[in-house]
Amino acid sequence: MTDVPLPPPSIPSSRRAEVARHALGVVFLTNGVMFATWAVNIPGVRDHLRLSDAQLGVALLAVGLGSLATMPLTGGWTARSGSHRVTQVSTAACLLALALPFLAPNLGLLVLGLAVLGAANGAMDVSMNAQGVTVERALGRAVMSRFHAYFSLGSVLGALLGTGLIGRVPMLGHALGVVAVTSVAGLLAGRLLLPDRGDGPAPGAPEAPASSPRRLPRLGSAVLLLGALCFLGMLAEGANYDWAALYFRDVLGAAGGSAGIGYTAFVAAMTLGRWFGDRMRARLGDERTVRGGALLTALGLGLALLVREPLPAAVGFALSGLGLSNVVPVMYGAAGHALAGRGIAQVATIGYAGFLLGPPVIGFVAEHAGLPAALGIALAGAALVALLGGRAFALVRRGTLA
Repeated sequence: MTDVPLPPPSIPSSRRAEVARHALGVVFLTNGVMFATWAVNIPGVRDHLRLSDAQLGVALLAVGLGSLATMPLTGGWTARSGSHRVTQVSTAACLLALALPFLAPNLGLLVLGLAVLGAANGAMDVSMNAQGVTVERALGRAVMSRFHAYFSLGSVLGALLGTGLIGRVPMLGHALGVVAVTSVAGLLAGRLLLPDRGDGPAPGAPEAPASSPRRLPRLGSAVLLLGALCFLGMLAEGANYDWAALYFRDVLGAAGGSAGIGYTAFVAAMTLGRWFGDRMRARLGDERTVRGGALLTALGLGLALLVREPLPAAVGFALSGLGLSNVVPVMYGAAGHALAGRGIAQVATIGYAGFLLGPPVIGFVAEHAGLPAALGIALAGAALVALLGGRAFALVRRGTLA
């Protein structure tokens, strides 16, 4: 059983909810393909516009800032219009915005295009996770980790497609082809999502009296702590994504394609962990899944940093990916069941800041103290999630059920 109660399926029917589950999986998949398409073409865009590394860094920052601008607002949009409608609109906007950075003729318009792409993605991120909570409620079981597994799978597929097309197909043609295919898939899937009221407590959860002075402060504390733990979890995730290959090349001395072993081990383990994560969540509960996963991440990074040999380090990064795989999806789900779209918006905004700020902070520390010491920040963050996760879920339970 999960820590947040999931009611049995009623209305809509379980069959309708199963259709929506598969449709939302397609939405998550298209989001992963979209961002992988941009990621694998970053070097080509940099060379085409003749950007310095500093200029490219400014452009990439625009994606994160655009997301942070819309994430806090999307909770209100889902409350008014329902997560299904916001997911449909933001998916269309996100996929169309993918073409903008490839059309940009200079740095200024590249920054603007990436900011628009980030803004659309921020709304899509919150609304599709809010729809995930609606589907969980309709099904009466945990499915959030599987949705995030579809995102990871989409990232892998998009990266493989891009790797095969780079140098053979113009970047704009590659992007427009992805936009065409994913738009059709995303929009058709969006029509099969579950209508919802957007905001409100989980079905079956007792309402707090109007005069209750304690419900909102408790929920506020829970959201704040969940957001802080999401920040640490996404910081560790970003550290693995951005620095694993460099750790293998610069610290372990891996040459050529061998430098990608750590990154590959991390991504593969994370995808696998998310694919089977809902079974673990149903068996262990939200709190144990998050705390146990964070502890496994800390142990994995510790192995990679202490035993500086390629094979143990690859095992360490794989353990880190397996541990992190369900940390953020479960905390998104906990926030959503407590406060619907508003809860996810608040937690996602705080958490995404970790994904945005973590890699540059680690880069700064690495320049002054070395990459192993810098990755120790991610290890410490994972350890804090394991230590404080119990307190966060206790606040969620009291705030939701009081």
